[in-house]
Amino acid sequence: YYTKVDWEIGVSGAPGPFDSPRSKPFPMPPMPIKSSGVLLAKGARAIGLNAQPAPLAILSQPHNGRPACINCGYCMGYGCEVGAKSSTLAAMIPQAMASGHCEIRAECAVYNFETGADGKISEVQYIDPDGNQRAQKARAVVLSANGAETSRLLLLSESSRHPDGLANSSGYVGRNLMLNAHARVHAVFEHQLNDHKGVQVTQIVHDLYESDPKRGFYGGGGFDARPFIAATPILYSLAAQRADGPQWGAEFKDRMAYNFTRHMAILCNATSLPLDRNNITIDPTHKDKYGRPSLRMTYRDHDDDLANARYMQGFAEQMAEAAGAVEQWSPPVTPGRGGGHLLGTCRMGDDPETSVVDRYHRSHDVSNLFICDGSSMVTSGRGQPTMTIMALAFRAAEHIAAAANNNEI
Repeated sequence: YYTKVDWEIGVSGAPGPFDSPRSKPFPMPPMPIKSSGVLLAKGARAIGLNAQPAPLAILSQPHNGRPACINCGYCMGYGCEVGAKSSTLAAMIPQAMASGHCEIRAECAVYNFETGADGKISEVQYIDPDGNQRAQKARAVVLSANGAETSRLLLLSESSRHPDGLANSSGYVGRNLMLNAHARVHAVFEHQLNDHKGVQVTQIVHDLYESDPKRGFYGGGGFDARPFIAATPILYSLAAQRADGPQWGAEFKDRMAYNFTRHMAILCNATSLPLDRNNITIDPTHKDKYGRPSLRMTYRDHDDDLANARYMQGFAEQMAEAAGAVEQWSPPVTPGRGGGHLLGTCRMGDDPETSVVDRYHRSHDVSNLFICDGSSMVTSGRGQPTMTIMALAFRAAEHIAAAANNNEI
């Protein structure tokens, strides 16, 4: 299913020394290496690690009627002006619309799932862009609001039949939230890198991906080099400055002007352990703009996650120094500063008493509800979860279609 995703949406890459066996090559060669990739590879080699081309859901060549990347540098936080970034918006939705069987209702907010006497969802209730309450009948519902909003919607859909929230007879909806542990090192070089140009990442290092008991903690992860989220001057001024440096004034502006084209960051993406204490619940007081109760996130990192992130940050510092950085700084790894991936809150499993969906993403409690997003993952992986989410969704889609064809939904 990873291969299906690679070829359907378009992924550029090349196998590395630690990759699992592949059933088919990447559909396109890797993106051209940029300055930060060259420096990461140099630093990695110097300390005995191995860099490899980063697999990217960005087209290095035309694919499935979409053009190749033009290296404008606006991948993070922006839509792709030519459609070379293989987001759902570019790679999947146009095909769905072209089929004639898909309708997009943008800027609508679902607030409840209504169930019938048979226990199935009978309609999805939502608020349209004009603030009107609407309802849509449904044979089946696929919920893909990810680790926070998926849980919130299910918990908000409580009723006499589902007093603890929809699909929550196990009590596991909202529990075991994972964010992926995270650390980074900022590095400045004498020469210009212009790392704001081109795709975010072109090289990665996976030598520490697997857990090793000798380290004294569970976990592993990978490294990549990029402009962090600082690919534009404004973002750089907000997010990539030293905490102990000037924050305004002439010296601040001089540092920005000098460092912006000479800066890169080495990111460490690592394990986040599933813990019952980390969860999404309904806030008892705060409400959103529609008057619905807001979600409340409760999160405290496992000690192993923090130890792992600090361990990896140490290697990132060594790579930056070995690559020739003239200045570097490392934001402290402290509790509550994990990454932004939202995973695990509707975990899959065979036992309805300890999971929310089965191995095909169907709710144990509601037979026409399928949850296809990061919330179904039972472990966090070591880094970017998108390809795993998409591979699982492709797999689930086959079973949803089969269930529909067999009149099971």
